[in-house]
Amino acid sequence: MPQENIRRALAWLLVCGLAAQASGTKEIMKDVTLGFGEALQHCRDESQLTEEKMEEFFHFWRDDFKFEDRELGCAIKCMSSHFNLLTDSHRMHHENTDEFIKSFPNGEVLSKQMVQLIHNCEQKFDDIEDHCWRILRIAECFKNSCVEAHIAPTMELLMAEFIMEAEN
Repeated sequence: MPQENIRRALAWLLVCGLAAQASGTKEIMKDVTLGFGEALQHCRDESQLTEEKMEEFFHFWRDDFKFEDRELGCAIKCMSSHFNLLTDSHRMHHENTDEFIKSFPNGEVLSKQMVQLIHNCEQKFDDIEDHCWRILRIAECFKNSCVEAHIAPTMELLMAEFIMEAEN
């Protein structure tokens, strides 16, 4: 009996540890998302986003977010350029993206994984010549990859952060 109790306790600790790790990575992804989103207002005019389209960005991580409008791709391109995350050929600048992610609390935990996910998505859509459309497809692929890897932040986590920031 005591041996079985020890096994149960160890299994419980393993499950709790995995849950805490998943929660931690979602927190990091939330911070990176919000940090990246700070460039949205700067890019509004350049990407010709309406107020309605800007609002849609707040729902990027929702299951029903639609990747249909070229302007959203242009906005993501502008935001990436704002943080110097793109090369001259509008492809991800690996070093700068890695450093950008590491600039957030515990970002080093996810930086390599995120850069690899983006890189994999870039390769899938490299044949799309229009930069805005290509970046929109990459963003959709990246989001889906993050969801599959269980590192995507929940909308509840993001909304709680928005509320806290609005109160300050």
